[in-house]
Amino acid sequence: MRYERLDVISHVAELGSLSKAAKALGIAQSAVSRHIALLEERWGDRLFERTGRGVTLSGFGQRMLPQVRALLAQAQRLDDLAHEASGIPSGVVHVGMLPSITRHVIGQLMTAMSAKYPAVLLRITEGFSGALDEQVTFGHLDLAVINRYGRTAPRGEEVLARMDTYLVGRPGNPLLATGQITFSQLSKVALAVPSAPNGLRAMLDQIARRKRVQLNIRIEIDTISAIKDVVRKSDVCGLMPYAAVYEEARAGMLMSARVLQPSIPRTITVGITRQRPISRATRAVLSELANLVPLAVRKYGAPPT
Repeated sequence: MRYERLDVISHVAELGSLSKAAKALGIAQSAVSRHIALLEERWGDRLFERTGRGVTLSGFGQRMLPQVRALLAQAQRLDDLAHEASGIPSGVVHVGMLPSITRHVIGQLMTAMSAKYPAVLLRITEGFSGALDEQVTFGHLDLAVINRYGRTAPRGEEVLARMDTYLVGRPGNPLLATGQITFSQLSKVALAVPSAPNGLRAMLDQIARRKRVQLNIRIEIDTISAIKDVVRKSDVCGLMPYAAVYEEARAGMLMSARVLQPSIPRTITVGITRQRPISRATRAVLSELANLVPLAVRKYGAPPT
């Protein structure tokens, strides 16, 4: 039994594609196919079935995958324990980050980690807070930078910064001209928002009920990049932190107005998994993020005055 073959099975199952798994693992697609074939020969049954879009687990593969991932997790824990005993931060740290934050800190984070902790490998997952929170809870991520709506954070999460929410649209929209818009005025705007369950969506629905405002939600999209693309190409507006559109706003491609009465504050926190002890490598990443995220929010979190 070879560790890398189990890792191949896990990646192919997660990504649903031999080519994507090969790219993620940094090996040739032929090597991925060979590892799968050797395991199927050893175990006596097919692990995957080919489809028009890639591959899916067979019934046999579905039974084997939980055991494969359990063995991989055990091997990772052994590796982490060895690194911890050595006293030098090293190993893989799985980090979840918000799209609005990633673009402003990832380069500096990589530079700092390479200089101070060259034995630490970062694996970055980008997504909305709900998905990241779930992955932290189940231990798929070691830590994640998360949006919490409101001015408080759950117990055990470190607060890094706070940001306001902005309505974002194409230049020329008169509702955006003053740089501010009341929540009630959102009823006049066609909106692109994430689908439920989502923290922002829950907050919007809650405020709308309280203020008896009928929001005009025209499309539900679950990535910031796709929402921005729709906003740039139509009269639909989006709701997001200013940091998410900093470059586009400076280039004159998008306009923004801060939402008020009430505002929709975002508390940026960092959550850490409780599925395993915090490693030295995870603590090192946390320390760097605690410095970089507040700096990024101060610089990119609001329009220049």
